[in-house]
Amino acid sequence: MSNFINISRRDFLKTGAVIGGGLVLGFSVPLRYPLAEGTTPSPSFAPNAFIRIGTDNRVTIIVNKSEMGQGVYTSLPMLVAEELECDWSNIRVEPAPVDPAYNHTEWGNAQGTGGSSSVRSTWKQFRKAGATARAMLVKAAADIWNVDEAGCRAEKGYVIHDATKRKLAYGKLVRKAAQMETPQDVPLKEPKDFKIIGRSMKRLDTPEKVNGKGIFGMDAKIAGMLAAVVARPPVFGGKVKSFNADKAKALGGVKEVVQINSGVAVVADHFWQASRGRDALEIIWEEGDNSGFSTAGMREEYARLARTPGAVAKKKGEPEQAIAKAARQIHAEYEVPYLAHAPMEPLNCLVDLRDESCEIWTGTQFQTADRNAAAKVSGLKPEQVKIHTMLLGGGFGRRANPHSDFVAEAVHIAKAIKKPVKVIWTREDDMRGGYYRPMWYDRISAGLDGNGSITAWQHTIVGQSIISGTPFEQVMVKNGIDATSVEGARDIPYDIPNVFVDLHSPKIGVPVLWWRSVGHSHTAFVVESFMDELAHAAGKDPYEFRRALLTNHPRHKAVLELAAQKAGWGTPLPEGRARGIAVHQSFGSFVAQVAEVSVKPSGEVRVHKVVCAIDCGRFVNPDTVEAQMESAIVFGLTAALYGAITFKNGRVEQSNFHDYEMLRMKEMPKVEVYIMPSQESPQGVGEPGVPPVAPAVCNAIFSGTGKRIRRLPIRAEELKRA
Repeated sequence: MSNFINISRRDFLKTGAVIGGGLVLGFSVPLRYPLAEGTTPSPSFAPNAFIRIGTDNRVTIIVNKSEMGQGVYTSLPMLVAEELECDWSNIRVEPAPVDPAYNHTEWGNAQGTGGSSSVRSTWKQFRKAGATARAMLVKAAADIWNVDEAGCRAEKGYVIHDATKRKLAYGKLVRKAAQMETPQDVPLKEPKDFKIIGRSMKRLDTPEKVNGKGIFGMDAKIAGMLAAVVARPPVFGGKVKSFNADKAKALGGVKEVVQINSGVAVVADHFWQASRGRDALEIIWEEGDNSGFSTAGMREEYARLARTPGAVAKKKGEPEQAIAKAARQIHAEYEVPYLAHAPMEPLNCLVDLRDESCEIWTGTQFQTADRNAAAKVSGLKPEQVKIHTMLLGGGFGRRANPHSDFVAEAVHIAKAIKKPVKVIWTREDDMRGGYYRPMWYDRISAGLDGNGSITAWQHTIVGQSIISGTPFEQVMVKNGIDATSVEGARDIPYDIPNVFVDLHSPKIGVPVLWWRSVGHSHTAFVVESFMDELAHAAGKDPYEFRRALLTNHPRHKAVLELAAQKAGWGTPLPEGRARGIAVHQSFGSFVAQVAEVSVKPSGEVRVHKVVCAIDCGRFVNPDTVEAQMESAIVFGLTAALYGAITFKNGRVEQSNFHDYEMLRMKEMPKVEVYIMPSQESPQGVGEPGVPPVAPAVCNAIFSGTGKRIRRLPIRAEELKRA
C-alpha cells in the first residue's frame, strides 16, 4: 500500500476506518466515563449516593462493584431501574469512588467485590435507592400540578397523572425534586409486579467493549506518565543482595532504576523500553529459606501430615468406630495443585502521587484495602487518596488482595521517582507473582454396610490457609480452622450418621489467596469424586445413590434431578462416550452438572457436553446467570484439564500460556444451562458453577474407562491405553 495508516486496534474500533473500499464503523453509547473536558453536566437530582438524574433525562447509576465481565454494570442498574421506573435507554453507569456510602453491606467497613455477593448484597440497597428517587419525583410532579400524589404514577421516565393524562419527564422534575425531603422506608415492589428483574436484558457495557472505548486499567493514561516494570526475586521470600543498572540505564528511553521493597524497578518512557531495561539488569539475589522448595517435596510432606490428627472441623457420631465395624471400607487420597488466577489482563496500576494527594487508576476488586495501602505507603491520609476503578480484564480474586501488593508496589515506585508512573506486569510476572489457589492434599475414608449404605465418613484436609495473616483472620479462623479451607467438606449435605473432618494448615512460603470458588474449588472435587467411588463400590447408580441421600436437602436434590433429566441420564450415548454427575452448594447457590466425555487411546480427554442446573434463588438477569455458568465451566475445565503451578529449586516452573494452558475454543463443549425458578432470596452466580465441573468430568472418565482420577490436572499418560 502506498498510503499506510498507522492506527491502533483500539482507535480503529473507536473511530471506524475505510479500508479496501469497505466501510467499517464503530458505535458507542456513553455509559461509564466522565464527561469530556470542557463540557458542563446538566443540573441534576441526586437523592442518594447511587443515582443522579439530569435535566436531559439521563439517569446515571453509580455502581459500587467492579465490572470484570460478570455483568454487574447491567444487573445492578436493573435493580435501580425496576423501582425507579426510568427509561432503560437513558441509563449510564459510573464506577463509585471510595467512600463509606459504597461499603459492602455484608463486609462492614470495606468496599469491594467478591464472594459472588454483588446482587445479594445490593438486592434491597439498590432497589431502595430507586424507589426513593421515584417517590420524590412523583411528589414533585404532584406539587407542580397541585394534585394528590396518590393519583400519580411513574412509567418509563415520566410521572403521569391518570385523571388528567398529564405527564412530565423526569428531567423536568429534577429541580423541584431536589428540594424535597428524602422519604424514609419507601415500600418496594412485590415480585409479581416486576417488569425488569427476571428478564433478559442486553448488557450495558457490551458496546464500549466491542468498539474499543471501554477503558481497562491497562489502557489508562495521563500526561507525563512513565512506564515501569519490576524485577522481582525468583524465589518467594528472596531479596536483592546487590545490582548493577549501568547497562539498563544506557538503553534509550530508560529514565530511572530504583530499588523498592519488592525488587528493582526500571522506569522508562514506554513499557517496551522498561522491559528491555529490566532484561539488562545485573542482579544478585539473596534467595532465602525457600530456595530448595519443590512440589515433589511438598507432596511428600502433605501426604505425611494427612496421616496425623489435625484440628477438628466437624465431628458427628463416632466415625472411626463405625468405619472399623463397616462391612466394607473405602480409602482414597486426592491432590490438587497450586493454581494461578491468570486473568487475560495482567496486573497493572497507574499512580500520580503528589505532596497532598495520590490518584490511582487500576482494576481493583478491593477499593478500601487498596486506598488504605496507598495512604500508608505515601504517608497521606486515606481521604487524600482517590481511586478510579477501571474495567477489569478478569479478576477471579487476584485483584482483591488484602495485602494490596500490586497497588502498594506502584505507590512505592511513584514515591521514589516523584513522577506519575504506570507499573505493568508482564504475563510472566503475573504467572510467577504469587497469590495462588493453594495446593491441597486430602485423605478420605468411608464405611459401607451390607446394603451399600454409607455408615461413616472421615476426611482429612491439608493445605495453606488463605486467611491467616490477613485482617479477616480473627473472624474467619476459629480453633485453628480456616473456614474457607473446609467449606464444602464439613457441611456435606448427604445423610451420613457418622462424619469427621479435620484440617492441617501448614506454613509455606508461597503466597496464597482466594481463587474463583475459593475452598469449594478443591472440596467439591474430593467430596463428589469420592461419592462416585462409594456409589460404584456399593453397586449403585451414581445419580440414584446421591439422590437417596439428599432427602433432607431438597434444593440439592432438585438441581440434581433437573440436571440428570435434561442430560438424559441413563439413556444410550454414542460409542466411546460416558456421563458423570456432581452436585454442590456454594455461595448460597445449588448447582448440579452432568458431563459427557470421551477418552482417546492417546489418553486425551474430550468433554463434549455439560448440562448445568442452578438454583440461585431469585435472579435478576437470566442471560447473566447463563453466561456466568458457561464461563465458570470454562474456568473449571481449564483447571481440571491443564492448570498446575509447580515448583523446583524454589522457582515457579510455568511462565505463560504455553505451559499454563487455557481451554481453547475448539475444545469448548456444548453447554446447556437450566435455571430453577425460586422464591428464595438471591444468591451467588459468579463462582458456584466452578466446583462441580472437575468431579463431573472425572466421574465420567471412570464410567467410560474404569480409571479413577484422584489427582488434578488430568494427565493423558494415566489414561493412555496400553
